[in-house]
Amino acid sequence: MAKSKWDIVKTKLFEIEMWCRNGEVEKDIAKKLGVALSTFNLYKKKHPALVDALRKGKEVVDFEVEDSLYKKCIGFYVKEEKAFKCKEIYYDKEGRRCEREKVKVVEVDVYMPPDTLAMAMWLNNRKSDRWKRNAGKENLDEKRFEFEKEIKGDGAKFELAQLIIKDDIT
Repeated sequence: MAKSKWDIVKTKLFEIEMWCRNGEVEKDIAKKLGVALSTFNLYKKKHPALVDALRKGKEVVDFEVEDSLYKKCIGFYVKEEKAFKCKEIYYDKEGRRCEREKVKVVEVDVYMPPDTLAMAMWLNNRKSDRWKRNAGKENLDEKRFEFEKEIKGDGAKFELAQLIIKDDIT
């Protein structure tokens, strides 16, 4: 019978947490630890410390992504360095006007406007009852399907329904 690798795995709990923060999936983590995915799943059942390390790592990343998405929805400021060419005017000893150019790097706040795609995604997930994409169209399509199925047997009714639908569209 093979010896358990749990002793090695438990020394790497912090690394496991960091791997989760970097977006590694459990399959890849198991591979990095040198254990099969099935063994990794057994370790999760037997050792709460492993589950905690995985949860902590994933939680942090989820919060960071959620925060980034929120910022993209409402807009935000970022600091950027911009270079400006500055002209310095001075007079020499003989009274002649002279110019000298210097490049100055200045930190400025730049506004990143809200992203409509991020807003749509946020609202679609958070308030799906009101912001679901094509929510009304899905209901209409379902009703139309049922109506067409009901009248398909009678050719005259079907042709009349098609004319009504065309009139409603135009």
